[in-house]
Amino acid sequence: MIYSRQQLEEVEDQALAPYGIRSKNSRGRKYPEEEADYRTCFQRDRDRVIHTTAFRRLEYKTQVFIYHEGDYYRTRLTHSIEVAQIGRSVARTLGANEDLVETICLAHDIGHPPFGHSGETALARLMKEHGGFNHNQQSLRIVTQLENRYPDFPGLNLSWEVLEGMVKHETDYDIADAQEYNPELRGSLEAQIANVADELAYTSHDLDDGLRSGMITPSQLDGIALWEIVNESIGRRRSETLDDLSRHQIIRRLINFEITDLIQSIDRYLRKSNVNSSLDLQKLPFNVAGFSEDMYRRNRELKDFLFNKLYRHHRVVRMAAKSERIVSDIFTMYQSTPAALPEAVQELIPQRGLERTICDYIAGMTDRYAIDEHLRLFDSQTLP
Repeated sequence: MIYSRQQLEEVEDQALAPYGIRSKNSRGRKYPEEEADYRTCFQRDRDRVIHTTAFRRLEYKTQVFIYHEGDYYRTRLTHSIEVAQIGRSVARTLGANEDLVETICLAHDIGHPPFGHSGETALARLMKEHGGFNHNQQSLRIVTQLENRYPDFPGLNLSWEVLEGMVKHETDYDIADAQEYNPELRGSLEAQIANVADELAYTSHDLDDGLRSGMITPSQLDGIALWEIVNESIGRRRSETLDDLSRHQIIRRLINFEITDLIQSIDRYLRKSNVNSSLDLQKLPFNVAGFSEDMYRRNRELKDFLFNKLYRHHRVVRMAAKSERIVSDIFTMYQSTPAALPEAVQELIPQRGLERTICDYIAGMTDRYAIDEHLRLFDSQTLP
């Protein structure tokens, strides 16, 4: 049996809660297109994101550990996939549109430059007098302008709801700028779920990678409430060695605890608010997607620990300093000598301006390419 798009929309309509966004009710795309025969508009958007060059390059972009630290640590790509998995699970349970959530989750980091937040810090400083830089805005720029895949429009021509979810992406590291997407309204439930899924994923998985790397040790975590609760739940004692299997158990249990708390907390807010549509939800004076007060405090404690013991670990700080220098050196060289840019990139300067062209080019680089480019530009023993 073949399900047409119309039938998929009917199934979606029956499965979603009143506040879930129906793909059939999408506000559409900037450039009109015929609808797909066998995919809803949000499913089509998801597929377009996955097939972008920017999405593929996330495989070699830093989450916490740069690529040459080892193949077993998270990258921006695996992080995005994990965020999407968590987001879909939460959305499905609560009757939100999981295809929309997945698309927002997969797209939320495609604007990240090489070297994670270190690369972003460097580009933000270098672009301060030239329009600025942050990866949220760059993600939107990629899907609306920079990806060149279709003859009839720039970018991916994603649906309005996906773009709104991307620009209203907010975490401790992301600030939303939604001037063109109903800034007076909060994000949809789908956008809010994507935000919390991102926070949940990077906290638990950075903890996992930090433990695996040896940069943080189990004894350092003694007294951290979430760590104690999770260890007790699997019957592990403080004095026991943390082997790989126990670490996997702990991270899995931690994610399960947090997802359970998140779902129950959102459900309480939804029942209390008595919303009957996505618009009702977006007009609320607060976000409904968030943890309980107890879980929020425990998460804050764990995130503070990770900041002080992992993100500020001397090995991470040293690599961050190197990363910022690499990005700064490359940018400055291109700025003083535009002819050092590839010819195809030089051709974009009249349209975009020199600094924005350089910024777009560097932001699209992987860690490995940026390191190699730095060698080509500054090491006399490396061929150009």
